[in-house]
Amino acid sequence: MPEEILFKFEQQMSTDEIADYLRSVADRIESGEPLSLESGTESVTMDVPANPTFEIKAERETSSSGGTPELSVEFELEWDEGADNEAGGDSSLTIS
Repeated sequence: MPEEILFKFEQQMSTDEIADYLRSVADRIESGEPLSLESGTESVTMDVPANPTFEIKAERETSSSGGTPELSVEFELEWDEGADNEAGGDSSLTIS
């Protein structure tokens, strides 16, 4: 399925700033309010359903030239557009 990027933002910032953004996202998801993302002239507003799919990936990416590996943690919410996803899955997650 082709991917259409609706919004993209990337910037180096302090861990305190990142935590503030993540808290804002968590608050919007928890309250059921739409999630609006804005930067410069770009913006998108999305209604996150009550039970989206939640994915976390931890990755190590090494360049083919043998440079210093890059580590990342990605948090992703997925849902079918226009659907109110049902709860599913029986695995648990621990973050500490």
